[in-house]
Amino acid sequence: MNYNHLKEKLQSKTAKVGVIGLGYVGLPLTMEMVKGGFTVYGIDLDNRKVESLLDGESYIQDVPNSMVADAVGSGKFVPTNRFETIRELDTISICVPTPLSEHQDPDTSFIVSVVNEIKKYIQKGTLIVLESTTYPGTTEELIEYELEALGLTAGRDFFLCFSPERVDPGNPNYNTYNTPKVIGGTTEKCKELGVMLYNNVVKTVVPVSSPKVAEMSKLLENTFRSVNIAFVNELAMMCDRMAIDVWEVIQAASTKPFGFMSFYPGPGIGGHCIPLDPMYLSWKAKEFRFYSKFIELAQSINDNMPEYVLNKTAQVLNVYAKSIRNSRVLLLGMSYKPDIDDLRESPGLEIYELFKKSGAKVEYYDPYATTFKDEQGHVVQTVKYDPDAFSQYDCLVLITNHRSFSYHELAEIGVPIIDTRNAFADIESDNIHKLGTGMNQKAAKVPVGA
Repeated sequence: MNYNHLKEKLQSKTAKVGVIGLGYVGLPLTMEMVKGGFTVYGIDLDNRKVESLLDGESYIQDVPNSMVADAVGSGKFVPTNRFETIRELDTISICVPTPLSEHQDPDTSFIVSVVNEIKKYIQKGTLIVLESTTYPGTTEELIEYELEALGLTAGRDFFLCFSPERVDPGNPNYNTYNTPKVIGGTTEKCKELGVMLYNNVVKTVVPVSSPKVAEMSKLLENTFRSVNIAFVNELAMMCDRMAIDVWEVIQAASTKPFGFMSFYPGPGIGGHCIPLDPMYLSWKAKEFRFYSKFIELAQSINDNMPEYVLNKTAQVLNVYAKSIRNSRVLLLGMSYKPDIDDLRESPGLEIYELFKKSGAKVEYYDPYATTFKDEQGHVVQTVKYDPDAFSQYDCLVLITNHRSFSYHELAEIGVPIIDTRNAFADIESDNIHKLGTGMNQKAAKVPVGA
């Protein structure tokens, strides 16, 4: 199959499209491709995911069961764990994880594994689009060069693009369809075919001159956020020391109609993007003997926020003549952002471990993320929502500001609360201690219940 043939198949929507990796990025993309009129083959090595999808059940909060069931039932979505399916595909979108190694270097092993499978089964004329977030140059180094080593030529025997995912789980306003999609191809024909595919899938496609530009654009987006969050986290620590309410400061500054953008402090950063993406860029820059002070400093500040939450809690407990050791601590929320069950890189996981290592008797409540595995591999389950039982804890630490939490009811329990998200902003209570405001001078000077 050549360029013109694939172009015709994309225009007529007779092309068989494939998505490798059916997680937070791949499954929503698959559903949009089905809506766009394509027959989609979803490949994932996790048999549990494949079986769930074949049964019409979704494991992604933003993708309803009915959508999966309809797609599978109509034959427009074919979940499988067989890489041999690549032989039948006209396009392949790669949506696999790209974590960091223990040494904070990019772990591209999932991409490498997929490329090894593609090398076995690829047919001439296939369009390949990498969506996994990674460092500039990955598309060429790990895919183009590998396929050209087989005697294939990009832009003639296969077509290659990079189009960064922009998934924001739980966002009520933006999804895969209405979030503009950047795409860059290794040749002009590659870009044209990539744009043609995604024009059927998303509302707006933004072509750029190369895969490297597309790769760098994704890293800029999230490094920008990482650096600004780090600055406001540092400002929160400064305000804590100076007994100034950082939340009120941000609110006041945000009234300026130009030249200011609000960012907010918190217990740390989570999700797949912000904690990881800047380190891809920093790592790659070192290859060119360029050392990014901003990125490294921002990462250090954000990484230390869980420890800061522990210290803040220790200060609050000290006001009540208690110590962290042997105190009963309840973490409120465990997912990395509100109203979802996503635990990827959640600062709550580290905070839980820090409290344990400090000798606290720590538990958590989260109506969405109901279980997780601790560092020893043990399954930890959420406690049930019970204000009477919550009153028996020495303190509550708000990690995730879920909208479903009854903040007034929690405040009325009377237990000291460390609020890392300004979730109790509208509640006047002596037992509320907010991150970035200094110590609550009205707090009781004796243990609760004494």
